[in-house]
Amino acid sequence: MKTALDFSEIDAGMLAEVGGKAANLGELTRAGLPVPRGWVLTTDAYRQVAQGLRVGGGTSGDGLAERARRHLMEASVPEAVHEAIVTAYEALGDDVPVAVRSSATAEDLPFASFAGQQDTFLNVVGAQEVVRAVRRCWASLWTDRAVAYRESNGIDHAAVRLAVVVQEMVDARVAGVMFTANPVTGRRRESVIDASPGLGEAVVSGAVNPDRFRVHDGRILERHAGDKRLAVRALPGGGTERVETAGQGLCLTDDEVRELAGLGARVEAHYGAPQDTEWAIDHDGTLWLTQARPITTLYPLPEHTRPGLRVYFSLNVVQGVMGPLTPMGQSAFRVISAGGAGLAGHRPADPLGGAGFVTVSGERFWLDLTTAVRSRPGRALLPRMLTLGEARAVGVMERLFEDPRLTPARTSLRPFLRGLFRFAGNLRLPRRVLTALTRPDRAVAATVRLGETLDGRLRVPGSATPEQRLDHAERVLAGTFPLIITIMPTVITGYGLFALASRLSGVPVPEMSDVLRSLPHNPTTEMDLELWELATRIEPEPFRELSVPELAARYREGGLPPVAQREIAAFLDKYGHRGVAEIDLGVPRWSEEPGHILGVLANYLRMDKGLSPSEQFADGARQARATIAHVAARARRGARRGGRWRAAVVRFGLGRTRRYAGLRELPKFYLVKTLAAVRRSLLVVGEHLVGLGVLDAAGDVFFLDLREARAALAGGDLRELVAERRATYEQERRRRHVPRVLLSDGTEPEALQEPAAQGALAGSAASPGTVTGVARVVLDPIGAHLEPGEILVCPSTDPGWTPLFLTAGGLVMEMGGAMSHGAVVAREYGIPAVVGVPDATHRITSGQQITVNGAAGTVTITEKS
Repeated sequence: MKTALDFSEIDAGMLAEVGGKAANLGELTRAGLPVPRGWVLTTDAYRQVAQGLRVGGGTSGDGLAERARRHLMEASVPEAVHEAIVTAYEALGDDVPVAVRSSATAEDLPFASFAGQQDTFLNVVGAQEVVRAVRRCWASLWTDRAVAYRESNGIDHAAVRLAVVVQEMVDARVAGVMFTANPVTGRRRESVIDASPGLGEAVVSGAVNPDRFRVHDGRILERHAGDKRLAVRALPGGGTERVETAGQGLCLTDDEVRELAGLGARVEAHYGAPQDTEWAIDHDGTLWLTQARPITTLYPLPEHTRPGLRVYFSLNVVQGVMGPLTPMGQSAFRVISAGGAGLAGHRPADPLGGAGFVTVSGERFWLDLTTAVRSRPGRALLPRMLTLGEARAVGVMERLFEDPRLTPARTSLRPFLRGLFRFAGNLRLPRRVLTALTRPDRAVAATVRLGETLDGRLRVPGSATPEQRLDHAERVLAGTFPLIITIMPTVITGYGLFALASRLSGVPVPEMSDVLRSLPHNPTTEMDLELWELATRIEPEPFRELSVPELAARYREGGLPPVAQREIAAFLDKYGHRGVAEIDLGVPRWSEEPGHILGVLANYLRMDKGLSPSEQFADGARQARATIAHVAARARRGARRGGRWRAAVVRFGLGRTRRYAGLRELPKFYLVKTLAAVRRSLLVVGEHLVGLGVLDAAGDVFFLDLREARAALAGGDLRELVAERRATYEQERRRRHVPRVLLSDGTEPEALQEPAAQGALAGSAASPGTVTGVARVVLDPIGAHLEPGEILVCPSTDPGWTPLFLTAGGLVMEMGGAMSHGAVVAREYGIPAVVGVPDATHRITSGQQITVNGAAGTVTITEKS
C-alpha cells in the first residue's frame, strides 16, 4: 500500500485505506466536481504509529481515550512515513496553505456521519507544521467525544483506523454548509444553505448566525439574513483568526445560491442519496466543494410506483413498537394485510406481496393513506379513527387536508360504498351488533369460541414437513385478520353506547372515564393481575438474592423452588406467547426468554405491601358502578321529559360498555398467539435449513421472508444475506426517531408544526387524575426497575410493558391516543396518564419531579433533577 495517495487515485471503495472523508473527496474528484487539490496519508501510516496500543475490549469508562491519545502523541513517526508526508506536501508547491483533516474508517458512512468527531487544522503552512498537524489528527481519533460516539453506534474501537487528508486551502470570500435535503422536515431536493463571510469553520463550528437559504427546483423559497458578527480568516504564514464583522445584508447573490443548489444536485445525483456538503467561494468567484457525506438522520423513503404525492402512516407507531421488524415479521404482516383487503373485495393476486396499501421503509411497516386523504369519506373518517388510537396524528392529517397537492379526487362514491358494504357483509356486522345489544352472554361466549377455533387452526402435526409448515403458516396468517376482526362489532357496540350515554345524560365523555376502569374480559389486565398474584404465592428468597440472568438459568434448569418453578411454568404456558415487540414474529417470546417476567416478579417482591392490584381493581369496579349510577341520575334530572326512560337507556348502555370494552384487547391477544404459533413452526423450518447448510442457526430463518424460506428448501447458502440483514436490523434498532406520518417526498408533516412553548409538555388526556412523583425514563422494559409510585415515561407501550404499570404512579408516553394499549390499561388501573407527548423521553429525565394531569393532558416538570 502506498503511504500517500493523490485524490485522483482514490475511489469510494477504498474506505479501509483512506477513511470516509478521503474516499468521498477522491470519488468527487474523479467525478469531475470542483474539489481543491489534495492527497491523503493512508491508514497504514496510522497503523505503524499505533503499534503497541492496546484497545481491544476497552471502553470510555476505563481511561482508554486518554491512554490512546498519549501513545499517539509520544510515539515516534517512522522515517518512511515522515518522508511521504513531506514529499506529498511539497508536490503541491512552495509552502502552500493546506487544511489537514482527519479521515477515519468509521466516518462519513451511510448510517453514521461522525461529523466533527475528529479534528481539523486550517491554514497549515510548511512541511514540519503539516507533520505536527498529522500527529494531532491521529490523536483526535481518541477524543472523548469520538470514543463515546463510536460506542453509541456500536462500532468496535479496535476496528477503526485513521487516514489524514491534506487539501489545498481555498481563500474564501464566503463559505458554509449545504444540505441537499431539508434536514429538519426531511423534504428531498430542497437544498438548505448556510453561508457566512470568510472560512466555513465559522458556520461548521456554530460560532456565527449565518445567512440561510432554501431552494427547491431552482426556486428560492427562503432568504434569511443572519447577524454574521464573526468571521474566521486565514493569517499570512499559517493559522487563523476570528474577527468581528458588520454582517450587513446577504453574503450570497441569488445566482450564487442557485449555482450552489445546482452543485448540490450534481453531488446527490452522483451518490444517489442526499448529501451534507461543505463549500467555499473564493475571491475570484469560483465555487469549490470541500467535503461531502451522507445525511444520516433522514428517514428512508418508502418505495412507491404510483404517481403524485403519497401519504404514509406508521403501523409501528400505532402498535407501540418503535424498533424495526425482522424480514419474516414484515412478510407475515404482508400476508395478514392481504387477508384484510380480501374482506373488502380487494384481495391481491399475490398474497405474499401484501395489500396494495402497505409498504416497508426503515424496516418498519407503513400504511398508504393517500386514497383516504384524497377522498371525502376518508377525510370524514380518518380524524375520528385516529383520535382513538394516535391522537397526535389528527392535527397532522387535518393540515394535510389543506395541502393543494392532496385535494380530493373527483371520483364516484360507489367503489367506497361497495367495499364498505362488502366488508360489513363479510363481517356479519348487523347480526353481531344485534347480538351484542340483546344477548350479551352469547356475544361474550362467541369470543371465547373464537379462541378455541383459533387454537384448532394453529395446531401443526409434529410429522409435518417444512413445505407443509410453510403452507400452514401462509394459510393461518391470511385467515388471521378475517377471524379476529369479528370481535370488533361487539367492541364498537360497547363504545357506541358509551357515546350515546354521554349524549343522553349531558355528561362529557372525559367525566365518564371511570366507567372504563377495571373492565372484565381484558386479557392484558387479566395477565398482569395473574402475574401479581403469582408473586404472592412463590418463594421470595431467590428473587431477592439472584440477578435476572441467574434466575433465568435456574428456571431453565428446573432449579427454582418448587412452587415458583411450577407456577411460573403454568403462567408461561398460558401467556408465554407474549413478549415485548410481540407483533414481530421474529422476536423471542416470554416462553423462550423468561428473563423479563422473572425480573418483573423480582421487582414486585421488592415492593412494600400496600393495597394490592387486585384490591385496586375491585375498587375500580366499584367506582365504575358508582359513576354509572351518577350518569344515569344526571340523565334523569337533566331531561325535561322522559328522564326515567333516558336513565334506563344510560344504565343499559353503560352496562354493555363495561361488558364489551375490555374485549378491545382480545384481537391483539389472538393475533400474537397466531404469530407465536407460526414462529414455533418456522423455527422447525429453520432447523431443517441449518441441516442443509443454508443457515447457521434456526433463528436465522426470521431474516428471510416466506418466499425465500420456501426457495431455500432446495438448498444454497444464505448466510451472507442473513448477516447483511442482521446488520441492517441492528442499525435500525439504534434509530431514535420514527415519524408518525411521512410523505413520499420525504417531508415529515409533524416537523412543520409550530414548536410548543418552552417547558410546555402537552399531549392527549388518556386516564384521569393528577399525580406528582419522580420520573423514570424507560426505553426498554426488559430489565427495567420501577420503584412504587414512580411515573413511567416511555416512547410507547405494547402489552409487554404493562406489568410495569402495576407499580407506576402515572404514565407519560410519546405515542398513542385515548384508545392505545397504554391508555386503556392505565385507565383500568386508575393511574393518571398522558399520551402523545412530543419528545417526552428527551425533555424529561429520570429523577425529575413531574406532575401528570391525566384529565387535562398536561405534564409539568416541577423540579429539576
